[in-house]
Amino acid sequence: MKESYRTEAAASRDSSGSNLRPSSFDKSTGIYHSVHQLGKHHKIPTTPNLDTATFVLSQFPPHHQAELRVALIDSATNQRLTYAQLNRSVLSLASGLYHALGIRKGEVIFVLSPNSLLYPIICLAVLSIGAVLTTANPLNTDSEIAKQVSDSGAKLAIAAPDLLNKLIPTGVHTIQTTRSPEGNDDDDDVYELSIEELISSCDPVELIRSDTDETELNRPTQSDTAAILYSSGTTGTSKGVVLTHSNLISIMALLRWSVDVTRAENDVYLCFIPMFHIYGLAFFGLGLFCCGTTTVLMERYDLNAMLKAIQTHHVTNIPAVPPVILGLVKYAGRFSAGGVGDLSSLRRVSSGAAPLGKELIEGFRKKFPWVELRPGYGLTESSGAATLFVSEKEAKVRPGSCGGLIPGFCGRIVDVDNGMSLGPYKVGELWLKSPTVMKEYLGKREATVETVSGDGWLKTGDLCYFDEDGFLYVVDRIKELIKHNGYQVAPAELEAILLAHPNVLDTAVVPVEDEEVGQIPMAYVVRAGGADQLSEAQVIQYVARQVAPYKKVRKVDFINAIPRSAAGKILRKELVLQANNKHQNINSRL
Repeated sequence: MKESYRTEAAASRDSSGSNLRPSSFDKSTGIYHSVHQLGKHHKIPTTPNLDTATFVLSQFPPHHQAELRVALIDSATNQRLTYAQLNRSVLSLASGLYHALGIRKGEVIFVLSPNSLLYPIICLAVLSIGAVLTTANPLNTDSEIAKQVSDSGAKLAIAAPDLLNKLIPTGVHTIQTTRSPEGNDDDDDVYELSIEELISSCDPVELIRSDTDETELNRPTQSDTAAILYSSGTTGTSKGVVLTHSNLISIMALLRWSVDVTRAENDVYLCFIPMFHIYGLAFFGLGLFCCGTTTVLMERYDLNAMLKAIQTHHVTNIPAVPPVILGLVKYAGRFSAGGVGDLSSLRRVSSGAAPLGKELIEGFRKKFPWVELRPGYGLTESSGAATLFVSEKEAKVRPGSCGGLIPGFCGRIVDVDNGMSLGPYKVGELWLKSPTVMKEYLGKREATVETVSGDGWLKTGDLCYFDEDGFLYVVDRIKELIKHNGYQVAPAELEAILLAHPNVLDTAVVPVEDEEVGQIPMAYVVRAGGADQLSEAQVIQYVARQVAPYKKVRKVDFINAIPRSAAGKILRKELVLQANNKHQNINSRL
């Protein structure tokens, strides 16, 4: 295995990449260290009595610039918020939450809403008073929402009007983001005022904690819990990831560094990544405000709306996920310079939340040669990004890699059998250590101990390797490997092959239980438009020509869409259950 990965990585690198080294390997400890250094303007603050919101607001442009510089643009309405307006709104809402609603430090605020101009205001206001933020996917079912409200111990919920019905059964006091046209006079648990009205009715002043029962100790500090974000649960039960103010402040400082070092400070960003996810929260709910940039905000992802927003607002930078990049590649023929879907303003596309296959990367660069594509890697448990590419030069000579460790991060590749640290090109579980690593899983001590070692290493559960220059490559999730006749088959490898087929729009490979060989690979395939004749036999043969016999896809099912989380991760457990149920039904009829 070592030699095969060395050969593949070396073959994709030309001589110009030989001096690129984002991480260094210490043979004596088995640890990879980032070689990037934080400048004096990017140092992570060590002041104990500092909260996330105070840190973010302190990074806003000076007053005379803040009145003019646009922070957010609503792509649907063209409504704009300057940095000065954003600052006033945060202070007003914080005052309202504290004085009008009586929210105090440590109390959990549950937010259920799609992206909106109000979303980052809510996040910053909640954090500024020391309350704890927990966010949820608006698509979650009533039972999933009830479980999170209960598990997090939410004191107050904030919901978009059309999502209010999902919260009423929980009995938690709720305030709407905007006033519902229908009203909710009959429900005692719904506040009459909305968040929007609370902002307009409260003075934008710094909070003065003058209550007799308040002391300086009740101010939010770096060690306090700031947010409880629930993992997607793609391979198991969703868990509450507890992040401190220190975790979030650290990732903000690192984001500032990345924007400066990649020369993206003057970019216009497009946000369709959901802010309830760490990717969207770290970037658009908090982080980019530290950089003085402008963000065009979409309520949710839609390809046509995205193309229109890029063209209308001359968007230059899109933090994305693999399904979005796949959509761009598959529909590239629809784009034309100067016409509908003109992407000429676009300079950078980054990718995170799920692996980006080598074939998809090459397809994107072929069809959009003027756009820099920079994959990265991160987790909710690490408060966001852990690796990135500083330059397009790095990314181009290492297709399939997700970059090098960012400052403050250390990494190890650990043998899953004996726990030993492995050197370059050897595959094992990726462990990470940084100031951004979560505090714990809420109320799950055993899961926390299994995931975070006693000396602070986060066990990611991802099979990875570093090359000789310290660039990271993700192979697959440990729990998602298919065990076939004693061999281990990585679904991501087969998915990358299938996505290169011109008649395959999307795909997911999952294990199906088999009495003789343990498990067999099964592919769920979404046909591209006009490819109705693509057959199971053609798919099986296409893969078989490119892989070892034990890796061959044995079954194929055609479906309309691959189920994915909001961050773009394949929801394999849904497909595994569907595949195994179908397999059992067939066997029962025989």
